[in-house]
Amino acid sequence: MRGLRCAVMTVLLAVCGLASTPALAESLNGSSQHLMMKLVAESDHPKAGAPLTIALATTPETGWHGYWRNPGDAGFPATFDWTLPTGAKAGEPEWPVPTTLLIAGLMNYVYEAPYAPLVTIQVPAGLAAGSKFPIRLKTSYLVCSATICVPEEKALSLDLTIGDGAPSQAAAFAGWRQAIPKPLDAGATYAASNGTMRIAVPFPAGAKIDKAYFFPVTTGAIENGAAQTVTRDGDRLTISTKVAANAKAGGPIEGVLRIGDGQGLGVKATPGAVAEAAGGDATSANGESLWLTALIAFAGAVLGGLILNIMPCVFPILSLKALSLARGGASKKDARGEALAYTAGVVLVCLGLGGAILALRAGGSAVGWAFQLQHPGAIVALLLLSTAIAFNLAGLFEVPTPRFAGESGASGAFATGALAAFIATPCTGPFMGAALGAALVLPWPAALAVFGGLGIGLSLPFLAIGFIPSWRRWLPKPGAWMETFRHILSVPMFLTAIALGWVLGRQTGVDTLTLALVAVLAVGAVLWIGGSRQRKGKSFGVVAQILLLVVFVGSAVLISRAPPVSAKVATAGDEAFTEAKLASLRAEKRPVFVYFTADWCLTCKVNEKAAIDTAGVRDAFAKHNVAALIGDWTDGDPVMGRFIQAHNRAGVPLYLYYAPGAAEPTVLPQVLTPGLLEGLGA
Repeated sequence: MRGLRCAVMTVLLAVCGLASTPALAESLNGSSQHLMMKLVAESDHPKAGAPLTIALATTPETGWHGYWRNPGDAGFPATFDWTLPTGAKAGEPEWPVPTTLLIAGLMNYVYEAPYAPLVTIQVPAGLAAGSKFPIRLKTSYLVCSATICVPEEKALSLDLTIGDGAPSQAAAFAGWRQAIPKPLDAGATYAASNGTMRIAVPFPAGAKIDKAYFFPVTTGAIENGAAQTVTRDGDRLTISTKVAANAKAGGPIEGVLRIGDGQGLGVKATPGAVAEAAGGDATSANGESLWLTALIAFAGAVLGGLILNIMPCVFPILSLKALSLARGGASKKDARGEALAYTAGVVLVCLGLGGAILALRAGGSAVGWAFQLQHPGAIVALLLLSTAIAFNLAGLFEVPTPRFAGESGASGAFATGALAAFIATPCTGPFMGAALGAALVLPWPAALAVFGGLGIGLSLPFLAIGFIPSWRRWLPKPGAWMETFRHILSVPMFLTAIALGWVLGRQTGVDTLTLALVAVLAVGAVLWIGGSRQRKGKSFGVVAQILLLVVFVGSAVLISRAPPVSAKVATAGDEAFTEAKLASLRAEKRPVFVYFTADWCLTCKVNEKAAIDTAGVRDAFAKHNVAALIGDWTDGDPVMGRFIQAHNRAGVPLYLYYAPGAAEPTVLPQVLTPGLLEGLGA
């Protein structure tokens, strides 16, 4: 009977198609059409040689619906006929997560609310700025109500101008991308027996899921209209349903797993063993797994934060706070008060950054840890701050308010902790990547706890010094040597400032870097004048403080508006990462090493110099025909950000190895060794 109903529906649709005479077609292309469509470009001025995303913004008339890429038991998918400038190429549409519609026992995968398939068009290189870039699309599709189906077609056009590629519809595309299924970073398996199909999907036990449903992209694998049962067992989610009649054995099954309203994961399952789902109280099991996942991530964040204390931009600040206790001879109460204030400053900044990341991701942005360093304004603010701290340590002046490094009191300790946390963001430790990646799939309270754990780890050494008297007794006795040591600590802070200047130059070019250096000289001059007044027993001066504030804010605002430099060339002969290039290399069955980096990521640069860009590794890559792709995330490219996010990482570094023929990559550790890389492809 199901086959007969499908056949009848197909015949009716064919009749509708034959009935589409020129007069009727003309009528349907007018105001009587039931799907309102328009082409929307993410940038009105696409950049030559770069990808451009186009949205087919579609609004069904009330009571009508359009169809997904797999329409289900009835209907047919839309077709797209693009007319593009020479050299341009349109990719396959990315479809939002659909909804189900069961009519007369036939399952349909449809859209009843506004939706937008996304298509990436590769703009050819060499097009001159200001030249026209016309886009034309002819699409045919089916639109249905509860009682009738009508085939329609529409001709759409969009005229763009080649330019700098700056987004012009960022907010709209952020929302549309939220509805596109995210690729699952682990392989799924399926098994069919006794007419039942079971698909096992790796899914974190602590991650929230609602209204789970599997939409098959591969047709003829499961019965579309059959009921689906979804069970969870630890980090596995199993979908059980009915095998389709005359289903072919073997081969992958692709589909979309809905995990919430308008949210889904792209799943590719291969034949394999699927254990029977365990019974028991699912809610209780999920709660226990959630706590376990959160605790593991929390522990990793604490360890990662603890390691951050030895970084050159954090260690001088920590050292000065420790020595301030030794120099001041603080009482037990005062020492504990400063330790708690320092910890509060660190944790609150980490929570603030974590909350901002979660909020931006919820809005569709692909940001990660240290996201603020993708903006030149934040870089110049850190540059000036690092320079001021370095001058302070070198003895040029004493900061009166706020009491940053070396000053006693709860307010000074709080400000120092906040500064240490903010300035530590370019660094990541070996335990932080997995911990912050886990925060992306945890509920927001647990995710914030992970970021709080990072702050606790960062503040642990000073917290221990404040609460353990014997540790304070280990500190050296005050003396003249402390001033010399303070001057020595200015060296890593000056090096931090130089590194930030290099990052700024890479982001915005020589002209902007020159402006930043002028700001640095202005800061130095104001501090020298204020320091001279202090040495004469006078106050630092309100005017000097106002000038400092003006230089800080003014230079940050001016530099944040500077245009980015042209695309950077990959180092060491590696090719720039694109998903198309990766797919091409994998199609050639070549082993591929992909590394994602950023100029502001200290761990990334250490790994590159100590492991990736060594002669032994390069010789091994050449011997084993390993292709190397570099993804430069310095400027926060959103396409690259979504790829990083799909691999459960909150930022860089990320190292992936694709073995020939492997379905999924191997995620390598965040601390690389030449021996590890030399073994790739062997």
